[in-house]
Amino acid sequence: MNRLERIQRSLTKKTAPKFEIGDTVRVHVKVVEGEKERIQVYEGTVIARKGTLNSETFTVRKLSYNVGVERTFPIHSPSVAKVDVVRQGRVRRAKLYYLRTKKGKFAKVEDREFKVESKAQTAAKAEAAAAAKA
Repeated sequence: MNRLERIQRSLTKKTAPKFEIGDTVRVHVKVVEGEKERIQVYEGTVIARKGTLNSETFTVRKLSYNVGVERTFPIHSPSVAKVDVVRQGRVRRAKLYYLRTKKGKFAKVEDREFKVESKAQTAAKAEAAAAAKA
């Protein structure tokens, strides 16, 4: 591992948000206005992810007054406070640039089953995996 890779690994967040292409997300962005800092929420569909390590970015698209607005966020940036997954989308593409030409309900992404596991279920799966290895 060379010096550049070490620097890149040190600049990544320890807990990167988990989401996929097609998910509808709420991105909480820190905005500085003068001396005040506030959090602004940007909600839309993830249409692209690219990059690796600390240079990884994702693009979110939303409609604002019937005008498509896209914004690209670095995943490991300190200005991105958190990313919440509102709903999961079912897609078969890595980039959803075709949504730029779609209007109305044709621009929507089909839902994927949203599975929320309780802590007990997660712990039970971990114990079962540990028992299988032993």
